[in-house]
Amino acid sequence: MSEEVKAAKNINRRTALDRAAGIAAIGAAPALAAVASSPAAAVADAKAPVRAASSNAHGAALPTVVAGVRIPCSGLARATAEFARRVLSETLFNHVMRTYLYGSLLFDRRGIRYDREVAFIASVLHDLGLVTTYQTPDERFEIDGADAARRFLRERRMSAERMEVVWDAIALHTNIGVASRKRPEIGIVSVGSALDFTGNGVQQIPSDALAEIVALFPRTGFKQDALNNILSLCRTKPMSVLMHPFAEVGRRHFPDFPVPTVEDLLLAAPFDE
Repeated sequence: MSEEVKAAKNINRRTALDRAAGIAAIGAAPALAAVASSPAAAVADAKAPVRAASSNAHGAALPTVVAGVRIPCSGLARATAEFARRVLSETLFNHVMRTYLYGSLLFDRRGIRYDREVAFIASVLHDLGLVTTYQTPDERFEIDGADAARRFLRERRMSAERMEVVWDAIALHTNIGVASRKRPEIGIVSVGSALDFTGNGVQQIPSDALAEIVALFPRTGFKQDALNNILSLCRTKPMSVLMHPFAEVGRRHFPDFPVPTVEDLLLAAPFDE
């Protein structure tokens, strides 16, 4: 392949990534702007007393405040964090914690009211579908994760209404255009996870807050770990990524990737025209 062709491919890929980040930003903006334009609302527990934070994230007690964001300390929140630590890798656990902190920080800075415990629980459980134990043969990983979270929370007697908010937040977290137009607890998971995954919106996080979050919950090879998880889904349950962004990764890495494109589906529709 000529150097010119390689350069063109790189430019096209960079352009596509930039456009994808732009789309994510556009998707998140309406929800944030709409609430921010309403009368300012203090977050419910914003004035609660602040306790000192722990210096160790994985395997130690969670801090109560990170970068000005409160971490819920209810029995259910603690049980959820302990469960996530047991079933997730350290890299993935740190990601779900950063998801909560980034999303909550952005919403807190706009004075948006939300159920902090629900937002935390949904964030911490949002990637359960990447754990083999909770995977089904055909469902998208978001649905697998949402179903696993609902089973966990049902056993702990969370109310049906709050449990459904958690389910929606997990099931929709990779669709920021939809999630950011729903309840703030749902938007927090999508916005926070997208920021950690793509870096989109990181300029809205103060540099000292960003440094504190990453110091407590380091990325520890997150990019490669995330890619490995995507490739695993494409390899072991390829039809679960049908019409899903992850299918692009499968087509790039697996020459005989069996999942049809949207164009394939359209042209194969059994209608005479």
